[in-house]
Amino acid sequence: MADTLTATALTLKDIAREAGVSLATVDRVLHNRPGVRPDTVRRVKAAIERNAFQPHVAAAELARGRARRFAFVMPSGPNPFMQQIEAYLGEMSAWLSARRLGVEMVATDVFDHSMLAASLEALSGDYDGVAVVALDHPGVRAAINDLVDAGTKVVTLVSDVPSSRRHHYVGIDNIAAGRTAGALVGRLVGQRSGKVAIVAGSQGLRDHAERIFGFNQVMAAEFPGLSVLPVLEGRDEDERSEQVLARLLGRHADIVGLYNVGAGTQGVAKALSDAGRDKQVVFVGHDVTALTRRLLLQGVMDAAISQNPGHEARAAVRVLLALARGEPILHEQEKIRIDIVMRDNLP
Repeated sequence: MADTLTATALTLKDIAREAGVSLATVDRVLHNRPGVRPDTVRRVKAAIERNAFQPHVAAAELARGRARRFAFVMPSGPNPFMQQIEAYLGEMSAWLSARRLGVEMVATDVFDHSMLAASLEALSGDYDGVAVVALDHPGVRAAINDLVDAGTKVVTLVSDVPSSRRHHYVGIDNIAAGRTAGALVGRLVGQRSGKVAIVAGSQGLRDHAERIFGFNQVMAAEFPGLSVLPVLEGRDEDERSEQVLARLLGRHADIVGLYNVGAGTQGVAKALSDAGRDKQVVFVGHDVTALTRRLLLQGVMDAAISQNPGHEARAAVRVLLALARGEPILHEQEKIRIDIVMRDNLP
């Protein structure tokens, strides 16, 4: 079911209030007029950047009187990272309203290609733009192409379908992320030899498949003493991820490393803890959430490869808006970086 985000447009008064200055000071900063102290200029500009506030763009959009609707097709179920993206979209409501944009969430089972394709097909003709966390499957590719042919701007989010005619991909370089995970696991394991487990949501998700590819590249080239076991699929679900990993741990006493490619992190951690191996197995995963933060602090998880969900949410909307207006996409601004987060540098 779609959930529409609405709010009152952000104003210069809001920026002034947040920066703790007068409206006249904000006006001086916006027009580069003299008489404002450097630290005040920085404070005002920080408030503007924080809220992605562009008064002239907003005014022009309102003058055109053109309202637009975007749909975000997101995974159903409790995926903390995806929930963070949705939360950031909610926080953008004032920015969206200022540009006469409506954003609606459409939850579906992205691991089921037929359900995902049906969800995309149902959007045809109703939206100016669609952002989708996509499964790389011929049926999904066809549904994306049909939307594009019907005039809808389509952006893939987090997980790409590069063989489709989607207009743009918003997300990290997942092969680089997988290679980073491989380097971390290999170096943290050190001189030990043994086996390495991989738990993924689905290899049908392009982001997961690319991460696994990059991980295996590094393991094969740089850590010959470590043997990578066949990939387990947990559909990003805690219970299923726990079950498949628990069975694997029971069969292999020499597992020394673990790469969790997607979500299901709580289940993965529980399987390690229940087996009494949470302090023995090097555990690398993705994203900084309340759960991974706690696991890092406890020493259960060794490192998280982080991408910024707020940046991804904002980038997807900005790209869709640029496409809808026929404007160029600022590739450097929309490039999503990855960070390595460990216990001692938790943000």
